[in-house]
Amino acid sequence: MDLTGIIRMPRGKGADFGCLMSRPCYVMAPGGLAPVGLWGTKPDMRGPNEIDFWRGFALLTIFVDHVPGLFYENYTMRHFGVSDAAELFVFLAGWSMRLLVDNRKERMSLPSAIMRLETRALTIFFAQLIITQMALALTAAGSIILDNTLFLEWNNAAAAFEDPLETQVGIVLLSHQMGFFDILPLYVVIIAGAPLCVIADRIWKWLPLVLSLSLYAAILATGVNLPTWPVEGRWYFNPFAWQLVFVLGYMLADAKGPAAALRRHKRVLRWLGLAGVAAGVAVGVADYSPDPLLVPDPKLFFMFDKTFVTPARIFHLLALVALFNGLYDHFERRLASLARFLSMLGRNSLYVFCVGSLFALASQFGRYVLGGSIAVDTMVLLMGIVTMGTTAWVVEWRVRSRAS
Repeated sequence: MDLTGIIRMPRGKGADFGCLMSRPCYVMAPGGLAPVGLWGTKPDMRGPNEIDFWRGFALLTIFVDHVPGLFYENYTMRHFGVSDAAELFVFLAGWSMRLLVDNRKERMSLPSAIMRLETRALTIFFAQLIITQMALALTAAGSIILDNTLFLEWNNAAAAFEDPLETQVGIVLLSHQMGFFDILPLYVVIIAGAPLCVIADRIWKWLPLVLSLSLYAAILATGVNLPTWPVEGRWYFNPFAWQLVFVLGYMLADAKGPAAALRRHKRVLRWLGLAGVAAGVAVGVADYSPDPLLVPDPKLFFMFDKTFVTPARIFHLLALVALFNGLYDHFERRLASLARFLSMLGRNSLYVFCVGSLFALASQFGRYVLGGSIAVDTMVLLMGIVTMGTTAWVVEWRVRSRAS
């Protein structure tokens, strides 16, 4: 199947990736729908595929980046380019939404699509509440065990202990977010608003991109962002800007519309992607960032700002997409075990992300106690991989148990 981006369908005609984060998947079979087997063996989960593979890669990268000072953090993609795993993760969510609502002989009805998306946003909202409370408990436990109240100030947690009444309200409103636990609120807002993208797409194929780019440009020009409370500040991931990454994934996954024109120039796009990635490597290795005093207004159009996911970051993401288009086949043939493992993480990404984030927080305390040697960092990395893999396996084991 010819796709412009980095995704291809899993084996089996009519396969559906299920949902934005993770869910069992079904294919057409005699007598109706039948579940796709786990790695082609059990009737419960979809097999390895490009979406889940790269999503699993992003999850591992995010885990490493969420342990500040970790030796292996120096070798993640953010040090060799302008964008990082967060952009990839949001882009894949947009691509997955296209496959959810349109990848059928009869596309999903609008009411069904709205219900699926809104219930998914609600699920992610509750996941955010749970992991935030667990992160606060873990922070408090670390402070008690190590007899050091300074730990209560880590990762923007201080307000929860100094002003618990207002902070608890802020957590529910998503206006208070701990450091490294701030991407799920972005997902809640984007996915809650995703039905607008689907509606616009069914009016005119180009309309979602036109509206998204217009909002994005207005946000960069004005610097508008959601405020945080009770701690004064702004959201680390501005959903009004990041929606463009999601919409780009949604648009490029389409079999028609703008993506169809791009497919006719795949070779040219791959060379352009190579040039963009090479430029990103040069920028990352040199640790270059534009001086805000030297760029013209509106400055956000020329910066490498992550909060507003500025144009340079988006262009670098698209270069990665163009360059790595179709390379999953090579990974699957030559590194089959790795492809299966990363796909398993990607299939269960919400669970894996939540557990991985909490383990990354625990690892911060562990590195404080044990020191930041390469041996300790290697142990943290290996334990993190095992923890995330075990989480995914347990989730799928529960699904298989219910199915049997």
